[in-house]
Amino acid sequence: MDAEVVLQEEDMEGSWTLLSWLASFVMVFGGALPYVPQYQEIQRSSNTEGFSTRVCFVLLIANILRIFFWMGKQFEMTLLLQSVVMILTMFAMLHLCCTVQNTNRVSTRQHRLSDLNFQYFWKWSAFEDYLLFCFGFTVLCAVVTLLLLDSAVFVETLGSLALMFEAMLGLPQLLQNFDNRSTKGMSVKMVLLWTAGDVFKTTYFVMNESPAQFWVCGSVQIMIDVFILLQVLLYNQDSRVKLG
Repeated sequence: MDAEVVLQEEDMEGSWTLLSWLASFVMVFGGALPYVPQYQEIQRSSNTEGFSTRVCFVLLIANILRIFFWMGKQFEMTLLLQSVVMILTMFAMLHLCCTVQNTNRVSTRQHRLSDLNFQYFWKWSAFEDYLLFCFGFTVLCAVVTLLLLDSAVFVETLGSLALMFEAMLGLPQLLQNFDNRSTKGMSVKMVLLWTAGDVFKTTYFVMNESPAQFWVCGSVQIMIDVFILLQVLLYNQDSRVKLG
């Protein structure tokens, strides 16, 4: 009888381990999944107007800050790997947007980071400028973090900033839809996957007792996702909504 109990406990432990690994895998790569349909939509239409590249800005800043937050407060390795994957995904999105915009550009006028024109901040023509900006920001964060790493207040502030930026993920898209009075060119699948992912990860944060900043961020993201989906309904109420 005791042997049967032990076997059952081992089976349950194995099942929980498998589920834990599966949840971690989804956390690492699931955040990048919503951008697949948007990437395909931009490739198909050769048009980037429906997608706000400031989403990439928000996520790049958030995930760079999160990496340095991890150095001061080492939470789950899963979340660190998620940040690396998300940074690579955002660079892929920016590279595609730059390629499409340069192909469609009628004017020969180029907007570069070196122009130091705030009017065209994050609207540069060359993908290299986005890489250079992120490199400079990363070096700045590294220097400040090395100087202040022993300060608990600094580390918590860094974490709060990282999660605050991430919480604002959908805000640029929300504002762009509002300005355009349309969601044309935006992948509805992307937003639906945002919502599903945000619900999943917020639950994950609560169950794994992650720092409070994480689940607060997730809750804010869910609210913004819902507002964007309401925009889809509002701006397409007289026409059939096409997913994708």
